[in-house]
Amino acid sequence: VQLQASGGGLVQAGGSIGLSCAASGRFAHTYGMGWFRQAPGKEREFVAATSWSGGNTRYADSVEGRFTISRDKALNTVYLQMDNLKPEDTAIYYCAAGPWPVLPTTRYWGQGTQVTVSS
Repeated sequence: VQLQASGGGLVQAGGSIGLSCAASGRFAHTYGMGWFRQAPGKEREFVAATSWSGGNTRYADSVEGRFTISRDKALNTVYLQMDNLKPEDTAIYYCAAGPWPVLPTTRYWGQGTQVTVSS
């Protein structure tokens, strides 16, 4: 499975930004997909994930109500809409794919994309 992430950038606190991640390869159309992030000096942490069908989603408490994960099955692409961003959301965001619930031990990762939230 190959993952190609895009999006990210610099945004002011309270603003919005979106990320996308396209999956290709064997089993790409059956796996759940999700997002993790890593801030400077911190460990990688879970952000959000969606099952292959999109019927199941889960979020980290820190982003619940502000971030929305969605999936286009036809395009094998997952999206992360991030609203009401806070400076503490600044991190490199990584998309991942794997069996639901998409654990951090999954073997399939995309390249990171930087999100910087200015105060």
